[in-house]
Amino acid sequence: SGGNPCGRGNFFTRSGREEEYRFHDSRERRKEEGAPRSASQTDGALQGGRATAGFGNDDGPSSRQMSSSDSLRDAAKELSEAVDVLSFGPPTAFVYNPLDYAWSIHEQYLKLAGKGKKKVVFLGMNPGPFGMAQTGVPFGEIPAVRDWMGLQGEVSKPSPEHPKRKVEGLACAKSEVSGRRLWGLFSECFGKAENFFEDHFVTNYCPLVFMEEGGRNRTPDKLPASESRLLEEACDAHLHRVADILQPDWLVGVGEFAKKKAEIAFSGMEIRIGRILHPSPASPAANRGWAEAANRQMLEQGIWT
Repeated sequence: SGGNPCGRGNFFTRSGREEEYRFHDSRERRKEEGAPRSASQTDGALQGGRATAGFGNDDGPSSRQMSSSDSLRDAAKELSEAVDVLSFGPPTAFVYNPLDYAWSIHEQYLKLAGKGKKKVVFLGMNPGPFGMAQTGVPFGEIPAVRDWMGLQGEVSKPSPEHPKRKVEGLACAKSEVSGRRLWGLFSECFGKAENFFEDHFVTNYCPLVFMEEGGRNRTPDKLPASESRLLEEACDAHLHRVADILQPDWLVGVGEFAKKKAEIAFSGMEIRIGRILHPSPASPAANRGWAEAANRQMLEQGIWT
C-alpha cells in the first residue's frame, strides 16, 4: 500500500476536465455481497460497497480494524451530540446536522473508510449543501457515494428544513462540484474505493451546515467568536479523537481554513500538517485545473511519492 498511480501527474484518461468523472458502479458486484474474501480477492471490487469483510484477511477484520471504525462511530456520535445543543443567531437562520438525519449512510462510510491506521487524513471545512448535507459523507457527491463507494440508505429530514435547501438524500439531482473533483481525483488515482481507503480517510472539521434566511450558505469562518468558541472546542476534540484512532502520518487541510484549524488543534504536537487547494468552483485557481494542482501539491509536500 502507499503507492500512488498519480505520481507522475499524468493520471487523466480523458480530456482532463474534472466535470467528466464517471464513478464506476459498485452495485454491479452486489451478488457477491457477504461472501468470504480471500487474499487473492483484495485487488478486486469492494463487495456490495460495504466493508463487511477484512481486506486481505481470510478470517475477517482484525480487532484493530473493528475497533478503529467503531471508535470513529462513537466519536462522531459524541460530536453530533455536542454540536446539537449549540445555538446560532442571525444571520444564521437554519442549521443542519447530517450526523443526525443522514446517520445511516455516515455510519456505512465509517465502516468502509475507517479501518486501521492511515497514512493521510484529509480535512475539509464543513458540509456542502449538495454533498454531505444530502448524503452524510464528507464532500459527498452523490455518484461518488452511491456508485464508487457503494453506499445506500434512507436519509431523513433536518428540522426545520429550509424550503430552498431541501434534503433529498441520494435522490438529489444537484452536483457537489467540490466533491466531484475531490473524489474524482481519488478514483482516478486509486481505482477502487477500497484501495484509496487503505491508507486515506476524509473527514470535516465542522459537521454542521449553516444557512441564512434566503438560503445562502454561511461557512463556519463567518461565525462570530461568541458562537464559534464552543463549536470549535467540540470540533477540536473530535479531530484529536480521529487522529488518535487513525494515527495518520499527515493531516492535510483541503483549503486554508482547514489547514489553520489543524495547526491550532495540534500546536506543538508531532503530526505533519499539509494543505491542498480547495476544489470549490468559487476558486479561480481550482477552476483552472484543480486535480493537477492538488496532485502536484501532494507530491511537492512529500505526502504522495
